[in-house]
Amino acid sequence: MTSDIALELTNVHLTYPVRKSSPKSIRRLFSLFSRRKNELTATLKDINLQIMRGDVVGVLGHNGAGKSTLLRLLSGIYQPDEGSIRVNGKTSLLASLGTGFQRDLSGRDNIVLSGALHGIPIEKIRALVPSIILFSGLEDSIDKPLRTYSSGMRARLGFSIVAHLDPEILLFDEVFAVGDSSFRARSKQRITEMVNGDSTVIIVTHNEQLIRDMCTRVICIDGGELVLDTTDTEIAISEYQKTSNKRDLR
Repeated sequence: MTSDIALELTNVHLTYPVRKSSPKSIRRLFSLFSRRKNELTATLKDINLQIMRGDVVGVLGHNGAGKSTLLRLLSGIYQPDEGSIRVNGKTSLLASLGTGFQRDLSGRDNIVLSGALHGIPIEKIRALVPSIILFSGLEDSIDKPLRTYSSGMRARLGFSIVAHLDPEILLFDEVFAVGDSSFRARSKQRITEMVNGDSTVIIVTHNEQLIRDMCTRVICIDGGELVLDTTDTEIAISEYQKTSNKRDLR
């Protein structure tokens, strides 16, 4: 893999058991195990993909298509059943609700904790705290317990933290679905700054305008398969809308 390639997936397959909700009863539990295997698995099939350093890649697809699964493969949370994944740089995955936050700690304490978990020296993360708070727009709530935050506030805090840690590969899973227009504008500017510094950004989203505003490249996933990879955002959005219409007619 050359230094210009940030991520490379070759013939990647992943299949694993999934249950959308907890069983309501013992009878329901046994019914889950009695189903056919293909009703109990989420799958990515034969994914071949190269993502270049400095790309801002949007990932489009319907619920259950495999978008979040792909991000978790790229971050190393999941390992493929077949094929290979090569990563050239440190990845940071940010899910919409601020995965890894401690709900009983304040927003300020969660900044310090998150920095430590990313391997940032405590002196450096403390020096970044004022800038992170300002960027997040959470000055009035930063010393309140995280359990009092809305999902949007947690997402804003999570993005603000990782955006100040200069990650090499930044993975977003529906983070921007909950931000207001002012925060999205700041986020877009910060992403542009990171990309200009050779960071690579991958964004899972249903927000078509976000794709238009931020992404230099778009991939579409349907049924666990990579069905489109283009630098033309309008072609990608059109394809996504077509599959939406087909699903609505079923």
